[in-house]
Amino acid sequence: MEQSKNPIHVTILSGGIGPERDVSLNSGTALAEALQDHYSVELVDLKESQVPEGLDPRQTVVFPVIHGTFGEDGSLQSMLDERGFIYAGSDCEGSRLCMDKIRAKQVVEAEGVRVANDIFFTDPNELDLKLIHQELGPDLILKPTDQGSSVALYVLKGIDDLQNSLSSLPSGNWMLEQRVFGREFTVGVLRDMALGIVEVIPQGGVYDYERKYTPGSTDYKYPAILPLSIEEEVKCQAIDCFRACGCRDFARIDFIVSEDGHPYFLEVNTLPGLTSTSLLPKSASCSGYDFSALVKELLRPAISRFTKLNLLPAA
Repeated sequence: MEQSKNPIHVTILSGGIGPERDVSLNSGTALAEALQDHYSVELVDLKESQVPEGLDPRQTVVFPVIHGTFGEDGSLQSMLDERGFIYAGSDCEGSRLCMDKIRAKQVVEAEGVRVANDIFFTDPNELDLKLIHQELGPDLILKPTDQGSSVALYVLKGIDDLQNSLSSLPSGNWMLEQRVFGREFTVGVLRDMALGIVEVIPQGGVYDYERKYTPGSTDYKYPAILPLSIEEEVKCQAIDCFRACGCRDFARIDFIVSEDGHPYFLEVNTLPGLTSTSLLPKSASCSGYDFSALVKELLRPAISRFTKLNLLPAA
């Protein structure tokens, strides 16, 4: 006997106008395919920075998968809140905080989580390069503070490398970070529960945009092979970061474990990639979730909020 669909309608917002548009479209397609057997699903390709007209907050739950600009910086969430929509994922305040890498590092450091030293700047011409090397050392990471998915990430060594990179850098929100050498890991968090740890092993040692989205350029080990004490520390710190940053429903937290075995926080991804081969599904698979089961769990809290608000029977 065929299982009947839940009467709740789900609207998936994908695409967007940022540099991660194509990745977002892939996430939206995968999400729609996984949910369509359980809900009435509408997949929307968002081509402008606004909530689509014609959506009724009393009739649909929104699942945004706009990665990076507009989707993860709190802008979309604020608009959804203003119009009374129930949506999956972190609210506007948590999203805005996590998108700001400097603020997020300050918040998690206050909770006792290790972070690398950094310098924030907007105008490259105002930097004192010798002072930077005195404070941060010769090995640096240069990246924007308000973009996701390793967009515009540079690995620098030495003052000449730094000077060359800054000479062509436009004004904006940027950070220079002391490079921590070690192994890179990511762990999904589902409603305050840490999932499995994934080790990310990029060719060349740098997990930038190209290696993240070019097939075969990065290897993954999941579950990651780590001493139990470090595994427990990474998972505990992931939960600490999730709570400290005010995240909701789900997120993915990235770390570097240094060569001497200390985890360092990198960033929180509030709307991580959601194709069947993305990192969050890899993390969830370590905890027994296949892709279909995972996306239902990601949506479950929003469904619960929607049914309570509209006095509907629980799913």
